[in-house]
Amino acid sequence: MLIIKGDSMDIITIVAIAIGLAMDAFAASISSGIAIKNLKVNNSLKIALFFGFFQAFMPLVGWFLGARFKYLISGVDHWIAFILLSSIGCKMIYEAMKGEQTKKIINPLNIYVLLGLSIATSIDALVIGISFALLNVSIVIPIIIIGITTFILSFNGVFIGDRLGNLFGKKVEITGGFILVGIGIKILLEHLL
Repeated sequence: MLIIKGDSMDIITIVAIAIGLAMDAFAASISSGIAIKNLKVNNSLKIALFFGFFQAFMPLVGWFLGARFKYLISGVDHWIAFILLSSIGCKMIYEAMKGEQTKKIINPLNIYVLLGLSIATSIDALVIGISFALLNVSIVIPIIIIGITTFILSFNGVFIGDRLGNLFGKKVEITGGFILVGIGIKILLEHLL
């Protein structure tokens, strides 16, 4: 099957990518925890399921897109992966420092608000999926790890937001941005050295 062909990427790199990608969803989960009155476990579960599903689904979509167009750019794929990862990371850092976070959520349990947040926080994962295809990385293990990582962080993020308020939102996104930039540099150096 096309999905499981290709080189494998080491688990540590995949986990680092998953953590970096999950930071937007984690920050949005913290914001949701702040906004929800009388938080219940099923509220956190609902948010985590949405975020985890979309973070796993979008790389799959990106992977299929990248696999279709890989032959056009196979000579510069490591540069493209570096640019995409670094751009996403720098964007996360910039937005966190600028203060543009999804903090003003009216009702994060509303299905349309939750769907919008899930898609918005997983757009970067689509780009990562394209990078995986360009690097000929199998997609099955990464999407499982990305989905589970996002689910766990989002589930806990809602409770953190409920307990600690708005203390860590910016720091989480900045850390995620630096992780993605670091992975981009690692991929580039592996291909150049």
